[in-house]
Amino acid sequence: MQLHITRPDAVIFDMDGLLLDSERQALALLAQAAQALDIRWDHAVGLQMVGLNSRDSDGILLGAFGADYPVEALRERFGELYEAAIVAGDIPPKPFARELLMRLEALRIPCAVATSTRRSRAEAKLHRAQFMQHFKAMACGDEVLRGKPHPEIYELAASRLGVEPSRCLALEDSNAGVRAAVSANMQVVMVPDLLRPDAGIRMLGVPAVSSLKDVLVAIG
Repeated sequence: MQLHITRPDAVIFDMDGLLLDSERQALALLAQAAQALDIRWDHAVGLQMVGLNSRDSDGILLGAFGADYPVEALRERFGELYEAAIVAGDIPPKPFARELLMRLEALRIPCAVATSTRRSRAEAKLHRAQFMQHFKAMACGDEVLRGKPHPEIYELAASRLGVEPSRCLALEDSNAGVRAAVSANMQVVMVPDLLRPDAGIRMLGVPAVSSLKDVLVAIG
């Protein structure tokens, strides 16, 4: 089925799993960090963290493994591994991300990022991928009180662009992110990465496409 998009005044992108093929790398490095610390890890628990900020992800870990789980030690070790991966260029762009950004620039449609990742790390990844210059604004996980699926981060991104949320197109890979953008009253397209649309997302009628190429074609 061909994707139909109402031409937006702005496009707001999630980052991890949408612009960057980073979710698989992150989960692999979390498992590696847990192994180095000789603590429990479960890939299924990691999948529950996709799309969430670090505060909410920590809650998932403590709920799964107990209140004495060494979250801070895991975060520290993971951070070392992940920062090294960023510097090494081990986090590639997703297919058609660059082409879509260039097309939107040609159409003079401003773009922003709404990511659960903290700003310092998000900027490092976007700079490494040579994407940073395409964005007029960012809203990051350490700049909001309530993470996805709350709409705050998308509302902040739209505000920083100076565009009404209802005139924005949001592109997301996670169920939590889709819920956030829908709650912000945005047009939303899901480009699934590690997670398929859950039953609630399907009930919302949010279109899910196989890649950003579908968005590129639909945007014209």
